[in-house]
Amino acid sequence: MTVLAGSTSHASARKSSLAPEKKYKCQFCNRAFSRSEHRSRHERSHTKERPFKCLKCRSTFVRRDLLLRHDRTVHAKDGGVPLHSEAKRRVGPKTSSMAGPSKPSIAIDTATIEQIEASSDGMVDLETAAMLMTDLHHKATAAMSSREQPSLGHEPETTMSSSGATLLQPSMPYSSLPSVSWDSFMPRSASQSKAHSITSNVSFESQASLTSTGTAQPPVNQLAPIMERQLSAGDSMANSANLGASGAFSPYPAVGPVSPVDYRKSPGPNQVLTVTKCPQVESEAHRHAILANIAHCDSEDALVETFRLPGRADLNRFLSTYFTMFHHHMPFLHPASFDPAKANPTLLLAVCSIGALYAFEHDQAYMFHVGSKLLVSQFLQKKENFSSRKCPLWTMQSSLLNMIFASWSGDPKGLEWTCSIKSLLANMVAGNRYELKLRGEARQGALLTHEEWIEDEGCRRTYYAVYIFFGLLTMSYNHTPGMSFNEFDGLELPSSESLWNSGASDDESWREAAATITFREAHDKLFQGVGARYSAFATRVMINALFLEVWYHKRSPEALQDVVTEYKLRLALETWESSLDLCEPETIVVQISAPHKGHPLIFNALAMYRNTLARLEVDLKSVQEALRYHDPYEVAAAMTHARDNVKRSSEMTKVMQSCFDCLEVAALQGIRWVARTSPTNWSVEHPLCGVDLMVILSLWLYRLEHDDEPLSAEELSMYNKVRNLIYEDSAEPPRFSLSSTVAQLWGSTLDEVVVWGITKLVGESFKLHSQALRSYDDDLSCSGSSTPSMCSHRMEEHLPMQLAY
Repeated sequence: MTVLAGSTSHASARKSSLAPEKKYKCQFCNRAFSRSEHRSRHERSHTKERPFKCLKCRSTFVRRDLLLRHDRTVHAKDGGVPLHSEAKRRVGPKTSSMAGPSKPSIAIDTATIEQIEASSDGMVDLETAAMLMTDLHHKATAAMSSREQPSLGHEPETTMSSSGATLLQPSMPYSSLPSVSWDSFMPRSASQSKAHSITSNVSFESQASLTSTGTAQPPVNQLAPIMERQLSAGDSMANSANLGASGAFSPYPAVGPVSPVDYRKSPGPNQVLTVTKCPQVESEAHRHAILANIAHCDSEDALVETFRLPGRADLNRFLSTYFTMFHHHMPFLHPASFDPAKANPTLLLAVCSIGALYAFEHDQAYMFHVGSKLLVSQFLQKKENFSSRKCPLWTMQSSLLNMIFASWSGDPKGLEWTCSIKSLLANMVAGNRYELKLRGEARQGALLTHEEWIEDEGCRRTYYAVYIFFGLLTMSYNHTPGMSFNEFDGLELPSSESLWNSGASDDESWREAAATITFREAHDKLFQGVGARYSAFATRVMINALFLEVWYHKRSPEALQDVVTEYKLRLALETWESSLDLCEPETIVVQISAPHKGHPLIFNALAMYRNTLARLEVDLKSVQEALRYHDPYEVAAAMTHARDNVKRSSEMTKVMQSCFDCLEVAALQGIRWVARTSPTNWSVEHPLCGVDLMVILSLWLYRLEHDDEPLSAEELSMYNKVRNLIYEDSAEPPRFSLSSTVAQLWGSTLDEVVVWGITKLVGESFKLHSQALRSYDDDLSCSGSSTPSMCSHRMEEHLPMQLAY
């Protein structure tokens, strides 16, 4: 027996010594793997990523062998070239030559490639490929850039000095945020029931060449309508064949940069697809004119020797990122008439600050932002007998962009500064709106020219953009609204984006298209249950008005007894949603990808719509107030302690549908793809609107998992819907509870790539919230209690311990 036991232990020890070390741990469960590609394949069961795409149809798969089987069984009769397995692909030649014009050679780090191949055993996953493409992109940019950057003064300083206004300088440097290239990430073509957009992520150079003309006729082989057709096998093969020639890392480069525009009603035979031309600095002479304008506005020499205007290539890049990634979410500027060389430098610097954020040039963004605030402060201080009626439009637009920059920067000082001047901006809007009214009355019914309409429409769009921004501040931080809907009583709603971005055309057809209803008329129709037809921007304005009315209603002392007002609000929300089918169709092309039909403004409006529905049942003002001070531990504590606000009822189960829709939007697209592309493709409104929804969902799931009360049929059905969405491809039971997994998954999605610092804060808060929920589960397993008290322990004892995800 002793010999047998000894031999057995020796054999087991030998077996354990020969077993590979499982050093690659899953960030979502306790599984570990000996190879990184095995871990990546397993994590796709959590993230819903399907990176293997069929080039002959739009099917996607989790593993390559499933793609091969699909190709053999489905496309074998097509007669095309069959796909080969990974082993066969590695046997083939590794070098190829491409004919084409000579370009500057870019050195590729062969040691890095060899290290990647060695660590992955010849199999390169999506994350590694993205890293390699990013490295190649940075080296290409460095090889092609030759920039001159003269400053206003003589010293080549690149940072703002601390002299002047300390209040204008946030303490958190933007250089700490990650810099990521987006050319390497391709959108997932999902085969779910929801319609998805097709996007080509082209470089700024190719985008500039594409948008060199104001309008573009749809090419012969372009899909019509683009958003409602499935790619045929021939289209897919043709597009994939053009991949190398296009130079864009996109599965469908031949389609071009296409937005999720509303093609439910196809453009008529005489209509064209309008491509917005990005304003650019055309020459060095124009750049010197910008320098002269800045020096002229800087009467106090606050920027001399401290501000450095980037080269023309960088300026054009920042302008491109603003107008292609941010503008269509807040479209109050008129791209066709925006001339960087003639625009007020205060507004130009504010535009470039946000454009630099989207280009991940955070130091440059910070410099532009502080410079713009200094210039607008000088302008306001110089004006004697200040009157809000005498403030030019660019003053409001610059202040709005600076407040947007500061509020979502992730720095509490920026938010404090925004709150300090919020009333000033509201007064500017009121005074300028009064001047707009007097201007209209002075015309005495005379027809407007196209230039006059652009001026008036730009004013209206700026007012509504301020209104929307103030609504977001109320939603995120529980701040009292800076403006009420009474400010826009008789003001016309914004026109369609197609008309706003189009050039002058036939006067009669143009004036007919420009006619729209007023804010009051649209508001009254919503509460009467009557749908109205208006633009995508107007749709976003009206849901902002309904959200603020819900906010006022829930803050009213009589809210619990006022069932009539709540009924009217629910009717207005239902009417708003049904009116989406009446929304004016757009023919403007926007470079963005989002899982919906319609303009990006409609996608943003739907996010606030879901948040508004949840606000009718659950009030999480403690979480919103904690967000003001930007401490993730305090925010996470407020999230976890809000459990008593989430009740179990049939009304709450209906709210869960809105929460589920918010999570499903990301899950069906692919969690990792959304985490890496949504910061630039989607508006910051989505993570802000999702805070309440995901907190409610995680706490509701926690109550179902731990309350003694049995689950109803509706609750069980909703719980299984969420579970199937998260663990659809998982073959084994999850390690952690569904409530903590949802919070962890949402937090990981928000803080993987950062454009706006507020998303980093929210992501960290959700991770700590997830950890707190797990800590309570551990307490339960030790104590044997069935219903834990979520306030029985101090959050500080649980939250500082970071889990290894």
